[in-house]
Amino acid sequence: MITRYDVIVVGVGTMGASACYHLAGRGVRVLGIERFGIPHDRGAHHGHSRAIRKAYFEHPDYVPLIERAYENWARLEADSGRKLIHHVGGLYLGPADSEAIAGSLKVMKRHVLPYELLDVEQVRKRYPMFRPRDDFVGLVEPSAGFILPESAVATLAEQALRRGAQLHGHERVLRWSADNGSAVTVETDRDAYECDRVIFCGGAWTTMLMANQSQHQWQPPVRVTRQITAWVWPHKPDLFTLGTFPIWLIDIGQGGIHYGIPMTPDRPGFKVALHLPASPTDPDAVAREPMPGDEDTFRPILRQFIPDADGPLLSMGVCMYTNSPDGHFIIDKHPIHDRVIVACGFSGHGFKFASVVGEALADMATAGKTELPIGFLGLSRFGAS
Repeated sequence: MITRYDVIVVGVGTMGASACYHLAGRGVRVLGIERFGIPHDRGAHHGHSRAIRKAYFEHPDYVPLIERAYENWARLEADSGRKLIHHVGGLYLGPADSEAIAGSLKVMKRHVLPYELLDVEQVRKRYPMFRPRDDFVGLVEPSAGFILPESAVATLAEQALRRGAQLHGHERVLRWSADNGSAVTVETDRDAYECDRVIFCGGAWTTMLMANQSQHQWQPPVRVTRQITAWVWPHKPDLFTLGTFPIWLIDIGQGGIHYGIPMTPDRPGFKVALHLPASPTDPDAVAREPMPGDEDTFRPILRQFIPDADGPLLSMGVCMYTNSPDGHFIIDKHPIHDRVIVACGFSGHGFKFASVVGEALADMATAGKTELPIGFLGLSRFGAS
């Protein structure tokens, strides 16, 4: 006999764990299926720290969502008794007309967010560890900070379990069907299940999961890239410790944003990375060990702008971006199957939104829609119907 659930969530990583948490909190009979462990380090939700900010120059419509995400992260901290976010503030550097500075300032004014604009001399005085160019300005966002991603995903999963969710790790979805109109069938390497609604949160494996449907196949418009994060030991480590240093980003106007996180007690070193889609990769064959040229993605920015942090390399990590064509998330119903919901294309900047994306997905799976403002993230922008 096939076990029946209200909702099945395929992929219990960042967004999937959050969806299970929100669904279970509403008393929904939910099953989460994950091909790796819960949690795991194969996708895009690891790395010990992830920035969170409200000044979303990428698109002003993200701001109401990130404000809700802040509320939901705080609620998860209260529910679990765990500290998941460090509100250390953010410093954004670049020319006044750069995307990060001009865009962030526009968003801050539009949404009445607190900020402080510094000229280059004020930056040098207040943040002497930076060496900004003469044409730089500084934008300070007091509410910015960083999330602990491994702890956040683990906490979402644990709280989902405590609320009655069933989570299955190391179980791979082989195929699914939504052709009969009354239920969705999901077959795995262990069992078969039915549900009223299914949510696919497969990250880099979303395209493969969508292909595991015998009829009416549809491929989401995403591509997967291999990304590098690194930790170095600063020449003056006391300048970069938690409590004395903000999250930061630098936009030099050449494509991509360099960013970093203060040093934290759970991992030695100062984290630095480049936010820019890199080399396309197969998620099942991604090179997880450092390769020649990886260090070049971050070393020049330290040497030029943060020389006191330009110390020996301690470690490098590899994660994957699942990039949509425009760099914005994809959250919508499957264009053919009304009972199927897809969340993908988080393009390297989605983690901070997990707490609100899970809420939106739970709304869609239980009510068929959500009041959260996610319309700009729908498939219609790509001409899907």
